[in-house]
Amino acid sequence: MATYREASLPTGKFIDPTPAPAESAHPEVGATSAPLKSAAFFIGAYCKDYNEDFMLCKNENNDPAHCLKEGRKVTRCAMDLITKLRENCEKEWEAHYTCLEKHNQEYYACRKPERTLNECVFSKLKLEKVIPEASGTPIHLREKTIYN
Repeated sequence: MATYREASLPTGKFIDPTPAPAESAHPEVGATSAPLKSAAFFIGAYCKDYNEDFMLCKNENNDPAHCLKEGRKVTRCAMDLITKLRENCEKEWEAHYTCLEKHNQEYYACRKPERTLNECVFSKLKLEKVIPEASGTPIHLREKTIYN
């Protein structure tokens, strides 16, 4: 039988005393969830080779330190694409991720800004949005959808 216990909340901020290893220090992508979700399919296409190398490394060894080099390459690749998105399609990208922010990160509510972003990225960066294992016409290319 369970016993009752008073809840205890920490009074101060927790600071981990363990220092991070020097070799793991590298810049972060620096984007919140909405911009990353908006760019996710493009990051997948642009960084495919680096992502596959990282996943193969993870399958080889479960030790997190084993794949730091491959992880850094994935991070640098994503940062490179985000820089290119800002330079070439900033207005369209911002419209799409702002829509995602306002609509609880749901793609279906943001198809119109998504179309303009897809067109801009394709015309300027030659990247196409491909949804893996999608059958028929992909949802982002359909003219008439239930939620649009």
